[in-house]
Amino acid sequence: MSMTDPIADLLTRIRNAGTAKHARVDVPSSNVKVAIATALKELGYIKNFKVISDDKQGVLRIYLRYDDDNTHVIHEIKRVSTPGRRVYVGSDEIPQVKNGLGAAILSTSRGVLNDVAAREGKIGGEVICTIW
Repeated sequence: MSMTDPIADLLTRIRNAGTAKHARVDVPSSNVKVAIATALKELGYIKNFKVISDDKQGVLRIYLRYDDDNTHVIHEIKRVSTPGRRVYVGSDEIPQVKNGLGAAILSTSRGVLNDVAAREGKIGGEVICTIW
C-alpha cells in the first residue's frame, strides 16, 4: 500500500513516540526524511539519527531528546505544506514560529534548511513543517 504523505507520517511518528516517552523511533528511510532529521538535529530537537540499511529502502532510526524533567523537547510539530496544498514562501515571507522560539523547516533549491539558514542565505522555498 502506498502512502500519500510520508513526511506527515514521519512527523506523526516523532510526535507519538515523544508522547509515549520512547527513546527512539524507526521510520522508513528516504533522502528527504534524512535531510529533515539532519535539520532537527542541528536545531537540537533530537539527539541523533542513523540510517540502517536492509533489503528494501532502509530504516531511519531517530533518537529522541528529553529535558531534565523527562519532558519531550518538541512541544508541537506541524506539517504546513501538504500534497494537496503546497505552501511556498519567499525569503522575506519565511514564518517566524513562536516569535523565534520555534523553527520552520523549508525545502529550498539548496536543500532542506531551517528558517534561520534560509533567511541568512536570502532563499525561499516550500515550508515543510513548523516546530517548537
